[in-house]
Order: sequence, then structure tokens, then C-alpha cells
Amino acid sequence: MTPAAPSFELLPGADHSPVILHVPHSAREIPPSVRPGIVLDDEGLERELDHITDAHTAELAAEAAGLSAVAPWQFVNRLSRLVVDPERFPDEREEMLAVGMGAVYTRTTHRAVLRPADADPQPLIEGYFRPYARAMRDAVAERLAVAGRAVVVDVHSYPTAALPYELHGEGPRPPVCLGTDSFHTPPELLAAAREAFAGCGEIGLDSPFSGAYVPLDFYGKEPRVSALMVEIRRDTYMTEPGGPAGPGLGQLAAALAALVDTVTG
Repeated sequence: MTPAAPSFELLPGADHSPVILHVPHSAREIPPSVRPGIVLDDEGLERELDHITDAHTAELAAEAAGLSAVAPWQFVNRLSRLVVDPERFPDEREEMLAVGMGAVYTRTTHRAVLRPADADPQPLIEGYFRPYARAMRDAVAERLAVAGRAVVVDVHSYPTAALPYELHGEGPRPPVCLGTDSFHTPPELLAAAREAFAGCGEIGLDSPFSGAYVPLDFYGKEPRVSALMVEIRRDTYMTEPGGPAGPGLGQLAAALAALVDTVTG
């Protein structure tokens, strides 16, 4: 399966900026060639998109980039994560396979059928997942070559109440959750995020979601690549589950810009 157009976009920042704001889950678009493989009717699909989409996070990243003293780069997924989820492992390493939500989802947020259990994920993996992964790898490699380091800041959101698919939804759900990696999240990056988001409410660590995205070519090997996941609870900036953004978005964008400025130096 070959996309008619790129399913992602790299928006340039300042040439010497090491920062990439990564926005993987903000879009609702599903290509016509992919839609027949999803068993939900149109109403059910819209409802699922309301729950699964990190709505307005691309807007949040764009506003933050505009507020930053040195513009970061932005890597934005332009297709829904119901096509492929670029942050999942494409094989048995992925723990979310237990609930049918590996790189290609077969179940919904409420554990209903999304795709038939015997659907072959490989055309979507080859057509969408691998090109995305290669492009993100190349974007990080370019920051390393030009800036000498790369800082990947994942921009996500999550619902106020846990959804049935969540494997670790029983823990705290603070207004801001910072997801970390033991190798790629240095203490100074975490401290900068805590300071930047201090005015946005309580800040939690690795609950309800943990980890940070690093392209596999660099994962656990390249200390010059640092990463942090910023998860925003949706009631702080939008009407749930899939409604409009509210005034909280501006405060969060300013906080994200402050983080960008601190780590850019």
C-alpha cells in the first residue's frame, strides 16, 4: 500500500535548533484506501476518533513554536493513529498487542472490534509505518549533524477518565504527565519541563503513560539524543471527548515554548 501523498510533515525550525516537537496522534484523517478495512460504521468511527485522537496537539505545538525564541522543528503525523500508530513497536515487543492496539489497531478504545482479527497489518506497516519511522530517524540524524544533539519532545494528550484499553490507567491522572526514558531523559531535561509547566497544575511522572519516543536507530545507543513525552490531560484545554479547544491551550503553548527555550539554550 503506497500513500498518495506523504502521511507526515516536517515543519522546519531554526537551522541550529536541536529541538523536534513530535506530534503523532493529533490527526483524524483516514485515507479512502484504508477506510474499508475498518469495520465501524461512520458514526461509530467518528465516536472512536473523538476518544483516540490527541485533539489540538498539532495546534499546541505550532503555537509553542511561534512563541519560542529559537523556533523548534515540528514533525507532525497528518493521518489518524487508526491508520498506523507510529509510536508502537511493529512486532511482538509491543505490550499494547494484548489489547489489540499494536502498530495497527484491531480493537477500539472500548475493546470493540476495529479490524477483523485476521486482517494483515503488513501493507499498512510497509506503506505508512516504515516511511514515517525512516523520516523521523532522518530528522533526528539531521539535528545531530547540524546542532550536535537532538531533543525530541513528544506532544500528547489523554482523557480525564481512563478508557478501557489503557493497561496502566489505575494510577494518577495529573493535569500534566511527563513520560521519561531511563537512557534518553536526562535530569536536566526533566527539571526544565517541571519548571516550564509549573503554572499548569500538578505535574506527574510516568502515569498514566510512560516512556518517550526515540527512533530505534538511536534508542539506547546515542546519548546525544534526549527525549521527553509531555502528556496533557484534556479537560485542561478542550471539551471532551472530541470538542473544541479552550483558553487553556494558550497557557500550555506558552509553557511548551518555555521548555523549548530552556533546552535550546
